[in-house]
Amino acid sequence: MANVATTRFGGFTDSDFDAMSVPGLEGRMEAIISQVRPKLHSIGESLAPVIAKLTGEEAFAHVAKHARRSVNPPDDTWVAWSPSARGYKAFPHFQIGLWSTHLFMQFAIIYECPNKTAFAEKASRELNSIRKSIPPSYIWSKDHMVPTGSVHEELSEEELAELFRRLGSVKAAELTCGIHVRRGDPLLKDGDALLRKAESVFDTLLPLYRMAQA
Repeated sequence: MANVATTRFGGFTDSDFDAMSVPGLEGRMEAIISQVRPKLHSIGESLAPVIAKLTGEEAFAHVAKHARRSVNPPDDTWVAWSPSARGYKAFPHFQIGLWSTHLFMQFAIIYECPNKTAFAEKASRELNSIRKSIPPSYIWSKDHMVPTGSVHEELSEEELAELFRRLGSVKAAELTCGIHVRRGDPLLKDGDALLRKAESVFDTLLPLYRMAQA
């Protein structure tokens, strides 16, 4: 990530979420770049040492650029951390981002990650421990391009197992797990509290991260 001057993270406002529904690619990208992206850079820098301490690895923050988009505007935007300064997609990683409706904090392993199949096999073997260790309200998703997912406590053992099977057998499959903070939640306006919440969430998800490393 290029060096970017940042200020202390002060939280998100309704106008930040409004930026994610500005019509058209050019208009939305202008809103993201001017309003949301500086806050993601600030979060990235603030949490990099926290994530490094949790994982025992150096943590580099990568803010989504959406550079390949030429027609459709991005529906969400995010910052992700990885042990590489070159990128994050090939690594299991933590990320924080915004849709127009909510903020997400989550662990992610996507199709570019070479450890995807090995993680799926380990997770399948550790199904019972994962069911017990993930908090009931956490949300699983098999597609980062949709804003919704499956609430952990509502998934049967077989449904959770199927998420892991699909991750291991479908080349383009991916998986995320974490929390959604709905737009309007007072937590969003308190930057320090939001950063503390992120640290707690990532600590809870650390067993998944560790499982995906080897």
